Amino acid sequence: MDVIQVPRIAGALLFLPTPHVDERGFFCRTFDREVVASAGLDPDAFVQDSISRSARGVVRGMHVRAGAGEAKLVRCSYGAVLDVVVDLRKDSPTYRNVEYFDLTGENQVTVYVPAGCAHGFQALTDPADVSYRIDRAHDPSEDVSIAHDDPDLAIAWPLPASLMSERDKAAPSLALATARLS
Repeated sequence: MDVIQVPRIAGALLFLPTPHVDERGFFCRTFDREVVASAGLDPDAFVQDSISRSARGVVRGMHVRAGAGEAKLVRCSYGAVLDVVVDLRKDSPTYRNVEYFDLTGENQVTVYVPAGCAHGFQALTDPADVSYRIDRAHDPSEDVSIAHDDPDLAIAWPLPASLMSERDKAAPSLALATARLS
């Protein structure tokens, strides 16, 4: 498994596995504690695994956590998504940068999203399963959503948003949402 830094988002990493393909399908290591540690992350810091299943066109995000934030490892385990990370750390050299990742069940690439960065994705297939490994137990009182179509972010979603949660539909602008992060 190779690890590369994401230049446009300080501290973000891509974990690039090597799927072993044969006539049965493939086998792939998606988490390796030694590789994670060698990348400067504490592999024991991750305390919760979750998975979401989305239909084609669904947008989930943009989400970030207030307080201490939340770091996460994100991977598309089945299907394909356009994954988006926005650096909202005011002291970061990549503050307000937006980066896109093509995550698929075929490539099994994992994105490390540092705490203080907003995250979201759009499902490009029906279905698309996304796995998350986060470093803090979920606390709904710290959830912050940002409008997926905020013009200050100018995220180029590839499909019209077909479905969204009520929370995401009602998400405030970047300016209003980031006030909760200060």
